Amino acid sequence: MTIDAKLQELGLTLPDAPAPAANYVPYVQTGDMLYVSGQISIGADGKFITGKLGDGLGVDEGAAAAQRCALALLAQVRAACGGDLSKLKRVVKLTGFVNSTADFTDQPKVVNGASDTLVAILGDAGRHARSAVSAASLPLGVAVEIEGIFQIEA
Repeated sequence: MTIDAKLQELGLTLPDAPAPAANYVPYVQTGDMLYVSGQISIGADGKFITGKLGDGLGVDEGAAAAQRCALALLAQVRAACGGDLSKLKRVVKLTGFVNSTADFTDQPKVVNGASDTLVAILGDAGRHARSAVSAASLPLGVAVEIEGIFQIEA
């Protein structure tokens, strides 16, 4: 099953690859490795998913925000591959940043929203190494930001 077919089966749609908001590029390819800049939580409606986990946002809301980051990461991969997601070989690593209070300790459960989504879409090729860390704040007040490393056809 193609990635696009799997997305359709899961009822998911990739957004357009977001443009950088500052002086950086959305991704860098070196050989068969693709490094994708951090993607912030933006809802399907185009609005930022904001808030702080442990202060108004729960784990399920955070996981949904992380899922949106995963879809944005895949959108960047698609752009880097000239629109052909079949060139994606595997997800290598994610680093998830969770806007959370000092006493919030469920960052891994929040970032699971991205990890679970990538595995659902890509199967074993979606399994990856990962970090899930707390941040006192994130750009534009978003709830989650995730960056990724992917292996693609060179």
